[in-house]
Amino acid sequence: MTDPTRLGVVLTDRGSKYAVSGAPARSREEVDAVLAVLKSDKSYAKATHNTWAAVLPSGALKADDGETGAAMVILRMMERAGLTDHVIVVTRWYGGKKLGGDRFRRVQDATRAYLDHLGLAV
Repeated sequence: MTDPTRLGVVLTDRGSKYAVSGAPARSREEVDAVLAVLKSDKSYAKATHNTWAAVLPSGALKADDGETGAAMVILRMMERAGLTDHVIVVTRWYGGKKLGGDRFRRVQDATRAYLDHLGLAV
């Protein structure tokens, strides 16, 4: 298992901060290992949400971690980009103001930054 690539905080919106990370993963165990490494960093462990999606040989997996619907946004973007055998994690530190539907746009922006980092277009 490789350590996750962390792009760090890629954007802020009304006090909320968003970071994106990802790593190759071919099984649920590898996804769990990536999440464990990420959460071994206290700032990620204390984040409000660590939403993730993975496209594995066995199928797609996702978890909202309290940010309802956000994992599906990540998953759809991964599928559109053709990214497989990988997990992407969008981390949010809540800034005190509700973002409403804009939270999905911020998840898209963070995921796009990671896909761009990999050289994949969405």
